[in-house]
Amino acid sequence: MFSSVLRTSFTALRAPARAPALALASPSVAFARRYLTQEARNKIQQAVSSTPVVLFMKGNPEQPQCGFSRAAVQVLDIHGVPPEKMKTFDVLEDSELRQSIKEFSDWPTIPQLYVNGEFVGGCDILLNMHQSGELDELLVKAGVIPPEEPQENQSQSQN
Repeated sequence: MFSSVLRTSFTALRAPARAPALALASPSVAFARRYLTQEARNKIQQAVSSTPVVLFMKGNPEQPQCGFSRAAVQVLDIHGVPPEKMKTFDVLEDSELRQSIKEFSDWPTIPQLYVNGEFVGGCDILLNMHQSGELDELLVKAGVIPPEEPQENQSQSQN
């Protein structure tokens, strides 16, 4: 009886040590983390600096290919981001871009939003900023959208 308990204890102790070794042996895991080339880094930097708002997404604004990308586009539409101040990149068209953008930002998911060349976040961050009002402040501060008129001025202009 003691030996079976002891054997079970040793097996439990060894099991976690074996799992990473098996994972490292997998070719898909071994190559999952690659390093971004300087050329790819420069292309992405140029892209995020090309317009005030840049969204890396699955699909395009007219036909988003995932719910998170659709939500990101809808939030930007709600805030009135003009099309001439926003550029989108479809990561489904370019597998290298899809992986490279994740390494560039050190953010594991798509979509990814950049404002004035700075990484803002993914869909979850974008939604939180929208709900808190931070996104509106950021877009106004970046000169992407005009500031809203105070309520007093709006009611006076309607009279």
